[in-house]
Amino acid sequence: MATLEDRPDTALSARLDPILDAALAEGRIAGAVVLVARDGKLAYARAAGQADIEAGRPMARDAIFRASSLTKPIVTAAVLSLSEDGVIGLDDPIIRWLPDFQPKWEGQAPTITLRQLLTHTAGLSYGFMQPEDGPYLKLRVSDGMDQPGLSFAENLKRITEAGLTFPPGAAWLYSVAMDVLGAAVEAATGRTLGEVVAERVTKKLGMADTGFAVADRARLARAYADGPPPVPMGETHVVPFAGLSGIRFAPDRIFDPGSFPSGGAGMACSAPDFLTFLETIRQGGGPVVSAETAQDMMTNQTGERAIVTSGPGWGFGFGGAVLLDPAAAASPLPAGSWMWGGVYGHSWFVDPAGKTSFVLMTNTSTEGMSGQLSRDLMAGAATA
Repeated sequence: MATLEDRPDTALSARLDPILDAALAEGRIAGAVVLVARDGKLAYARAAGQADIEAGRPMARDAIFRASSLTKPIVTAAVLSLSEDGVIGLDDPIIRWLPDFQPKWEGQAPTITLRQLLTHTAGLSYGFMQPEDGPYLKLRVSDGMDQPGLSFAENLKRITEAGLTFPPGAAWLYSVAMDVLGAAVEAATGRTLGEVVAERVTKKLGMADTGFAVADRARLARAYADGPPPVPMGETHVVPFAGLSGIRFAPDRIFDPGSFPSGGAGMACSAPDFLTFLETIRQGGGPVVSAETAQDMMTNQTGERAIVTSGPGWGFGFGGAVLLDPAAAASPLPAGSWMWGGVYGHSWFVDPAGKTSFVLMTNTSTEGMSGQLSRDLMAGAATA
């Protein structure tokens, strides 16, 4: 896909620049890339701060980041493309492709569908969502960002043993579901998840910096944890989150070819690549998915379970949350916005009605995902 034409919005810059400057001055982030597209044009683009503080390397617009959950909508689009072509069916039971994956609820192994995996309604969890004595942590289930060299087979075995947190379809809980789905994609296609995503999404859109390996290590931003000032992540690092057990990182996991390709958190990408992807879905999905499927991605798929996703006023589509009631959610975004983030320090949203796509990628967890910077920038970008 061609690079978006620049059409700078001076009013937008006047709102966003001070927010970003303050985050840097206060040591809340190491560096960031912020992009906003309006009506198919690039209205705001800024790289600021440092990609690597210790090396004195400034942030660049084409910096590559560990994507964490920005992986999810990209892999979701690949899965939906496979469904459109009849390779898989969203209502297929997961055991059709992974016969040994039968986690239990109250002694029984209920049917889990691919659709439930896509919408995080399968009854699975994430380790960082559980207390220290939770089964995922006891069994060392990987959230897709730790334990370099861990295989798909071993992680699926651990998830199976950990069991379900509720019956499939009964509720919503953010989870390792996309990792399980990635393993099913490999089984269904006989190809690696990386090959499938490249063929069906990234190569079609010219997203050369996006994949399960780093395209150019010289452009990879160093990973930091919240400070202030930002703390360089070591070989392993635990970042506190929401009063739970903490998010476990191993930044060099992506360099270990033995690491399973995490469909929920395993990719690297640049902000321009991710904006290209968002704009593709916003503008109808071609050439990745049909216009109907693109619309489905940005439409609530969780029915009455919407209130238990990101809180009151939110539902969940395919690949991200959908804002149903801005007042109930206390969100500055307009109703119908599709959004999510990534724990390495990223946030994004699409406002279909306002023809706006927003990307914030930082190298600081978790400020760039759920801190003041993310909240303030999204509010600024959402203002007409």
